[in-house]
Amino acid sequence: MGLTIGIDVGGTKIAAGVVDEYGAIGARTHRETPADSVDGTEAAICDAAAELIAGHEIEAVGIGAAGFVSSDRSTVLFAPNLAWRDEPLGARVSETLKIPVVVENDANAAAWGEFAFGAAKDVEHMLCITVGTGIGGAVVSDGEMLRGAHGVAAELGHMRVVPGGHRCGCGSRGCLEQYASGRALVREGRAQAESGSIAAAQMLSVCGITDPAELTGPMITEAAMAGDPCAVELLEDLGRWLGEGLASLATMFDPTLIVIGGGVSAARDLLMKSAEVAFEKVLPAKSNRPHPSFTLAQLGNDAGLIGAADLARRPAPVQAAAR
Repeated sequence: MGLTIGIDVGGTKIAAGVVDEYGAIGARTHRETPADSVDGTEAAICDAAAELIAGHEIEAVGIGAAGFVSSDRSTVLFAPNLAWRDEPLGARVSETLKIPVVVENDANAAAWGEFAFGAAKDVEHMLCITVGTGIGGAVVSDGEMLRGAHGVAAELGHMRVVPGGHRCGCGSRGCLEQYASGRALVREGRAQAESGSIAAAQMLSVCGITDPAELTGPMITEAAMAGDPCAVELLEDLGRWLGEGLASLATMFDPTLIVIGGGVSAARDLLMKSAEVAFEKVLPAKSNRPHPSFTLAQLGNDAGLIGAADLARRPAPVQAAAR
């Protein structure tokens, strides 16, 4: 298959691009996301795709959407930040554009981009985790995306690591996302600042603010990279939680490579080193099993767009026969 379009649907922006078989993006466009309107969001997706179709021979469209996507890659079962509930997004967009459309979970799409063209292009078994405001993730095993029976496998951020811990947006308590994400980093940074510690006050000064409520994840990351001791400690704590969570995930999926992406990964070694140390410390039977390698994602914000476009080239997974 030749050119396809990848569409990455975010809470505020819809990014679309024409992608060739080598993962290179040609023309691009974007639209704002009317997140509270199902029809408005779908109209914006179709409008962006139609603009690109007008100037190119497009064979299929892939859409990456945050939420649960059915195993047939057509229906958004639930989207936490958009109005979709059991929405037949693929069929509706395909009907408008008159072209094949597949829908994929956005974390799956980003992971596939890294697997096909980025950091994991030379392996067959990969675990990808994106550390942003929350935690997304995906697993590729034997060169195939792990989707599960209903299309909602590998929600890595919602593995419970602290019974009875912090309340998560999913409704549970103690999810990994509540301890190893950008949201957790900000919560702990603000708590430190509100405690009145001298170290935290210095961190606020480095960030150029005085009110703890103004503290953000990127501020903490930049302060840590500048060597601020409090910010460095916060990143190391987050890395420890991440590494311990990844050790549990590695026992389940046995990847060759663990790819870490997302906004918090901008901290690079500050995050990676502490994650790897914690991983090696708690990995079960660590002396008697091969250990996966760690690496940072390579495709940045384009990973989801590229991955969605490439997945549009691939046939839907075969569904098991009804019993």
